[in-house]
Amino acid sequence: MLGGERSMLATLPALHRAGFQGTVACPPQGPLSQTLRRRGIPLVDWCLRDPTGQRRNILDLRLELATLLRVVQPDLLHANSLSMARLAGPVVCSFHLPAIGHLRDIVKISQRAVDDLNCHQCLIAVSRATREFHVGQGIEPHKCVVSHNGVALDEFAPRVPTRYLHRELGLPKTARLIVTIGQIGIRKGTDIAVEAVRRLACELSDIHWLVVGERTSKKAEAVQFEADVRRSASTGLLAGRTHFLGTRSDVSDLLYESCLLLHAARQEPLGRVLLEAAAAGLPVVATDVGGTGEIFPTIDDGGILVPAEEPAAMAAAAFALLGDEPRRRACGEQGRKRAVQAFGAELTAERLIRQYEALLP
Repeated sequence: MLGGERSMLATLPALHRAGFQGTVACPPQGPLSQTLRRRGIPLVDWCLRDPTGQRRNILDLRLELATLLRVVQPDLLHANSLSMARLAGPVVCSFHLPAIGHLRDIVKISQRAVDDLNCHQCLIAVSRATREFHVGQGIEPHKCVVSHNGVALDEFAPRVPTRYLHRELGLPKTARLIVTIGQIGIRKGTDIAVEAVRRLACELSDIHWLVVGERTSKKAEAVQFEADVRRSASTGLLAGRTHFLGTRSDVSDLLYESCLLLHAARQEPLGRVLLEAAAAGLPVVATDVGGTGEIFPTIDDGGILVPAEEPAAMAAAAFALLGDEPRRRACGEQGRKRAVQAFGAELTAERLIRQYEALLP
């Protein structure tokens, strides 16, 4: 599941307790639908892509959405992503249906897409950086509010490591694990992370690097990017010390087995994995892009921020933490404190409930 889907799922229990009954329209197969069924949340099957994986025609999808709205008859529609909000905008406008669009991406969009988004009565940006970017593109400022994502603080909480990953990967007990979590792609800066870890490996012989996530884009440049990353991570000092784990369902456990999270994104609206790491008490070294500085506004908030595109700076920050155990532990404790204060799922749900209530008759 992607971050936006996990963020939505984190708020559903509080919404249910507040009396809101939701129905989710999503593809019938995959981890999201499986999770919804397991939780007993009503869902409607809706495939946005054809059997080849290509996005279907937007006009056809809007006709199907109109049919779904007539059948379900919701009091309010919440489009959980920028692309879905764009798709739904003209439809909810024609239905005169209260609607919220969630802006979880910092991407350039056309004027037509801006107009579609402005059909919603409310647009939620996941960070101030995201709001400022889209207002600059023409989103109506009075409609756009900021609400940071939240995490389940009981699921992501400091624990004692069990070293199950060491056993799974056949690593010595003394190996220290550094983890990078997210899509393998240009925007996530996986290539920058490779170079940062290579520099670390020159100084620290006991580190192993875990790469959690997969490439989602099928574009030729994305395929080549991944191939280059894997090739680079399999040579020299990184050979045998880089572990591509793919998609994992145990992220909430995996974080506790690691010493440090590296996040080398070139752009990041509000990285969910950064919130999860902070809540888990895992120190973070991340690039200072997008909304990341809103998660870690000061050096005492559990994360060390470095400039984008600078693997040397990332490696130096990571080396400093790994070489100073008291500081590393303090950094994790500060991150947990920051997450509890500002990024609990209950806080996010409370803000969302206020937006719902403001729109409902």
